[in-house]
Amino acid sequence: MSHLSERPEKPVVGVSMPHESAVQHVTGAALYTDDLVQRTKDVLHAYPVQVMKARGRVTALRTGAALAVPGVVRVLTGADVPGVNDAGMKHDEPLFPDEVMFHGHAVAWVLGETLEAARIGAAAVEVDLEELPSVITLQDAIAADSYHGARPVMTHGDVDAGFADSAHVFTGEFQFSGQEHFYLETHAALAQVDENGQVFIQSSTQHPSETQEIVSHVLGVPAHEVTVQCLRMGGGFGGKEMQPHGFAAIAALGAKLTGRPVRFRLNRTQDLTMSGKRHGFHATWKIGFDTEGRIQALDATLTADGGWSLDLSEPVLARALCHIDNTYWIPNARVAGRIARTNTVSNTAFRGFGGPQGMLVIEDILGRCAPRLGVDAKELRERNFYRPGQGQTTPYGQPVTQPERIAAVWQQVQDNGHIADREREIAAFNAAHPHTKRALAVTGVKFGISFNLTAFNQGGALVLIYKDGSVLINHGGTEMGQGLHTKMLQVAATTLGIPLHKVRLAPTRTDKVPNTSATAASSGADLNGGAVKNACEQLRERLLRVAASQLGTNASDVRIVEGVARSLGGDQELAWDDLVRTAYFQRVQLSAAGYYRTEGLHWDAKSFRGSPFKYFAIGAAATEVEVDGFTGAYCIRRVDIVHDVGDSLSPLIDIGQVEGGFVQGAGWLTLEDLRWDTGDGPNRGRLLTQAASTYKLPSFSEMPEEFNVTLLENATEEGAVFGSKAVGEPPLMLAFSVREALRQAAAAFGPRGTAVELASPATPEAVYWAIESARQGGTAGDGRTHGAAASEAVAVRTGVEALSGA
Repeated sequence: MSHLSERPEKPVVGVSMPHESAVQHVTGAALYTDDLVQRTKDVLHAYPVQVMKARGRVTALRTGAALAVPGVVRVLTGADVPGVNDAGMKHDEPLFPDEVMFHGHAVAWVLGETLEAARIGAAAVEVDLEELPSVITLQDAIAADSYHGARPVMTHGDVDAGFADSAHVFTGEFQFSGQEHFYLETHAALAQVDENGQVFIQSSTQHPSETQEIVSHVLGVPAHEVTVQCLRMGGGFGGKEMQPHGFAAIAALGAKLTGRPVRFRLNRTQDLTMSGKRHGFHATWKIGFDTEGRIQALDATLTADGGWSLDLSEPVLARALCHIDNTYWIPNARVAGRIARTNTVSNTAFRGFGGPQGMLVIEDILGRCAPRLGVDAKELRERNFYRPGQGQTTPYGQPVTQPERIAAVWQQVQDNGHIADREREIAAFNAAHPHTKRALAVTGVKFGISFNLTAFNQGGALVLIYKDGSVLINHGGTEMGQGLHTKMLQVAATTLGIPLHKVRLAPTRTDKVPNTSATAASSGADLNGGAVKNACEQLRERLLRVAASQLGTNASDVRIVEGVARSLGGDQELAWDDLVRTAYFQRVQLSAAGYYRTEGLHWDAKSFRGSPFKYFAIGAAATEVEVDGFTGAYCIRRVDIVHDVGDSLSPLIDIGQVEGGFVQGAGWLTLEDLRWDTGDGPNRGRLLTQAASTYKLPSFSEMPEEFNVTLLENATEEGAVFGSKAVGEPPLMLAFSVREALRQAAAAFGPRGTAVELASPATPEAVYWAIESARQGGTAGDGRTHGAAASEAVAVRTGVEALSGA
C-alpha cells in the first residue's frame, strides 16, 4: 500500500470542482430530513410543551385537556420512557425533566395528526410549577460560585519566576459573547418502526452513532435495533453534534409507542430558544513582557458559560485552554478553567470548539498591551511567534510542528496585501480626515487538528464495487454543506485510479459504518478520507493481481490510471470495467471495509499534558476597516488571507470554507449579540434575540469590498490523506484581524499611542464607546454593562518610554 500522503499519476484530488450536490442545492432538488415526511404515510407530528420560566420544580402535569383536542393522539411524558430518561452523555439531561432549568425547557411532547393539532394540544397541557431561584448571567454565576464539571489547570515552566523576570506586567479582565449557530435547517428527525421492531431514524445529526446510542438508552434496546441515517444537513457548525440526540429520541419514542412514523422539527423560534450556543467566556489575566516585548509569563482563568447541563462544555473548555497560546511562545504559563452553571440553554459545540475563545483572549491581551508597550501591534505579535529550531512546546507540552509556516504565511499575506504601502496610505488618510479613520491589522492562527479525546480519532468506511465497474462508497462522516462528500468521492476515485463519474456516495448510516466519531474537530476529511483510502487500497491491491495475470506481468508493475490498467513498459492494457468483471468471475471479493486511526496521539486530561493534535493548521489574515467617528459604524474595505491546507484535496471547496469561516468569525466578533432578560420580572431568562430581526447575522453589506484568499503552496502534510490538511474550523479565527483593525481605528481618534478596550461583539455601539474612550486619552469603558474594562489595572515596572525609545 502507498504512503498516506503520496499522490498517484493524474489524481482526481487537487482538482477544483463544485460541491457534489451544488446543482441540487440551488435548484431545490436536494432532500433534507424534513423533506422525507412528504414521502412517508400516516406521520404524526411532535410539538413541545415548554415552560416559560428560568427555573422551577414541576409539581403537577395534567394532559387531559390536550388529549381532548381533535387530532391529538398522545402526550409523551417521563412515565412513557422504557429505558433511561436522559439525553446526555453525562447523564445530566433528563429527556422529560422534573425541574425546569431554562426559559422554554420542554417537559412533555404532544403527538398530533397535524402540526397544528399538536401545537394546540401542547398549549392545553397544564403544568404546575414551584419557581426556584435562577442564575442567568456569567457574572452572576461567578459571584454565586455556581459551577459544574471539571476544573482543569494547565501549567508550564515557572510562572512566578517569569513574572519576576518581566520588565512590564499588565493585568486585565475580559468578557465576550457566545454565538447562535443559525444553520438554515433547524433540528429535525423522522422515526419509523418496522414489522420487526427495528427503529429507523432519519436525523439531522453530525454524530449518527451517538444519536443511535442515546436513542437505544432511552428505548431500553440494544444498539443493533436502532439505525440512524443522515441524508445531509442544511448547516451544522457544531450545533448538531450533541443536541440532536434527545430530539431524535422523542421521535423514536413516539414511533415505538404509537406504531406510526413521528416527525420532529423545531421552528426557528423554538430552535433558538431550546438549543445551545457557542460558549460565552469570562477571562481574568496577568501577563509579563521583557524589555523587548516578548512574553515571559501568563497567568489566566477562563470561565465558560456552560448553561444548565454539561453537554460538551468540558472538552470545549479543554480546547480553549490548549489554544490560549495561538501562534505565540509562552515560556511560563498557568491557565485555569472552570464551567459556570447558569439557567440558560446548555451551550455546546460551535465551529472551533473553544479554540476561538482561548485564542481571542491572547489576541485581546496583545491588542490592549501593544500601545502600552509602545510597540506596533503587528510587530508585537511577530516578536512572540513560535520559532523553528528552538525546541519550543505548547503550554501543554506538545512540540510545535512546522513553526516556520507561521512566519511564512505571515510574510506572504503582507506581500500579497502590499501592507507596508497601504499602512502609509492609511496614515495619510487619517491625518486628513478627523471624523473618519482607517486601520489595518494582521493576525495569525495556529489550530490543533484532532479530537482532544484520543478515542474519537478513528474513522470507518465501506466501499463496494459492482460487476459493471461502478463504485459505491459509504463512510462515517456527515455532510452539512462543507463538501466532505465531494472530497471523499475524489479520494476514492484517486485511490482506485478511475474517473470520478464511476463513483457514487451513499447517505451516512449506522448500519453500514458503525461506531463512528462526530463530523467535528475539522477531522472529517482526515479520518474518513483515511478510511475510504484504506478500503480502496485493499480493493486496488486485489484488482492489481487480477490485472497482472491478464497482462502477463507482476502486480507491482501494474498501474491503474483514468480507468485503464497498464503494465510498466508494456503496451497491453485492460479497461476498468473488464478488469472488474474478470475479478468477479475469478471470485475476487469486490467489497472492503476501511479503517483509519490517527497515530501518535496521547493526552492526559488530569495533568493536562500530552500531544493531542496530529498537526497544526496555520493561517494569517490582514483586514482593513474604515470607521465613522460620529456613530461607530464601519465597513470592511479589504481582506487578504493566506491559509495552509496542505496539498488541497479540493481547492474550490477549501477556498469556500476559508471564506465562509472568516465571515462567520467576523459575525461572532462584530455583530451577533446574544441577549437574555436578566430582570426579576415574569420573563426572566427569556432569550431576547430569538429571531433574525433581533439577532444580527452577516449579510452582503458586511462583506469585504475586496476579498482575496490564497492557499499556501508546496505545503504537503506528511501522514495525512494525500498530503492535505483540515480546513473547516481554523479560518474562523482569521476574523480576529477584523476586531483588531476596529480597535486600532478607534484608537486613531485619540493621541498617538492610545490604548483602547473593545467589547465583543464589537458592534457599532461598542466601537463608538471605544472611540469616545480614545478621545479621552484611552480611559477604560466599553459602553456595556460588563464592567470588565473598568476593572483593569496596569503595573509597569519600567517606563514604557524606555521601550519605545522616547
